[in-house]
Amino acid sequence: MEIKQTIDKEYNEKMSSFRWVICGLLFLATTVNYMDRQVLSLTWKDFISPEFHWTDADYGVITAIFSIVYAVANLFAGRFIDWMGTKKGYLWAIGVWSAGACLHALCGWATEHTVGLHDAAEMVSATGTVASLVAITSVYYFIAARVVLAVGESGNFPAAVKVTAEYFPKRDRAYATAIFNAGATVGALAAPVSIPPLARFFQNMGVGNGWEMAFIVIGGLGFVWMGLWMFYYKKPGSNPRVNKAELAYIELDNHADETPAEKADSNKDVIPFWQCFKYPQTWAVVFGKFFTDGVWWFFLFWIPAYISDVYGLASDTGTAQMLIFVLYAITMLSIYGGKLPTIIMNKTGLNPYAARMRAMFIFALFPLLAIFAQPLGAYSYWWPVIIIGIAGAAHQSWSANIYSVVGDMFPKSTIATIIGVGGMAGGVGSFLINLCSGRLFDYAGATGMHFMGFEGKPAGYFIVFCICGVSYLIGWCIMKLLVPKYKKIVVGK
Repeated sequence: MEIKQTIDKEYNEKMSSFRWVICGLLFLATTVNYMDRQVLSLTWKDFISPEFHWTDADYGVITAIFSIVYAVANLFAGRFIDWMGTKKGYLWAIGVWSAGACLHALCGWATEHTVGLHDAAEMVSATGTVASLVAITSVYYFIAARVVLAVGESGNFPAAVKVTAEYFPKRDRAYATAIFNAGATVGALAAPVSIPPLARFFQNMGVGNGWEMAFIVIGGLGFVWMGLWMFYYKKPGSNPRVNKAELAYIELDNHADETPAEKADSNKDVIPFWQCFKYPQTWAVVFGKFFTDGVWWFFLFWIPAYISDVYGLASDTGTAQMLIFVLYAITMLSIYGGKLPTIIMNKTGLNPYAARMRAMFIFALFPLLAIFAQPLGAYSYWWPVIIIGIAGAAHQSWSANIYSVVGDMFPKSTIATIIGVGGMAGGVGSFLINLCSGRLFDYAGATGMHFMGFEGKPAGYFIVFCICGVSYLIGWCIMKLLVPKYKKIVVGK
């Protein structure tokens, strides 16, 4: 507050707050991103699977391929954003993923024509070889739509983190990142109370099988956001909505803590792509994302199915919607996770990296509760929901800080590239957990597998929850070993 007051007096004007408008747009983009991602997970079990005869393994393959394509696309998305710039790059990203979201609605029509059936009713009633052909064909079409969605969505976080570095000084970046990253939670929060009812509404209206319009309506939100972004976004120095006092605050620490070599480096070109991998800081981000992103994506893709499989609650029932709503409402606590490093810095005088790592260690402890989700679920389905919500809040807090770690250590010209590399690693982790989970659940259900007192699919879920519980501590330890102390990257060194 003292810094802001000093700047206000120096420039003889009250500081504008347009940076928070930009942060709000990043929040909206991330919200739409996660709603688009959630449409499939909230409709496949009760709307899509009966029509196309999918198994858990089929769904697991679709989500796994989405994850691996997202992973590979992140390698190029970050570089693309650095090359194209945040305004045009973000527009391309959200345009592609919104188109991909809407394309899902055509998968049923394409399957009917490929297999030679006339409508959804014939696909639902199909048996034997025809049912298998419907399942295989539809899976391929949904994979194609998911690929387009994944390519577009891979640009969201590289672009958003780069914009945050443009519009916020280091002291505020983790908090700003936590705010826009909370869009993932809000998107996941809004999805269960809007998407299944939307699908059911259009189904009752006789518009397809309902799920098609859910993809189109939610996917169309991205095109609305594109109009807002074109109208509001400009770089801080050329944005008429940012006054001189706010610009001074945004650029507060651009050079305050840099050596002469670092100051000279800030004007150089981006680090050549393959040279990024020679820095342990890059590998710290890679492992930090690999071990943890898959946990969030597992919760995102499988919790609706978990509630249905274990407790018999369909996604469009009031109880299931309330459970998922409460789960993601709890994860909203992650907004405060972005403030913790600042509190630590103010109280201890630690540098941003040391403060973030201390905060991330605290966040890594909470997911351990996931180990108890399945055992406590025997008493009430509210226990796993509350526990997974707490673990989700810890993940989002962790995620906001690992993004900020990149801004702390890498030059702005390379931030989106490193975020893309980290996103690739996280996508690989998600691919593995989703593919293996789908096969594990089918196997556990078919064989009645026993594990630690659980039988069938509950045993499979318990195994995955245990893996999710310890992943953050493993990721934190590897990050700390690779980069024990703060060290800023200087090009050429």
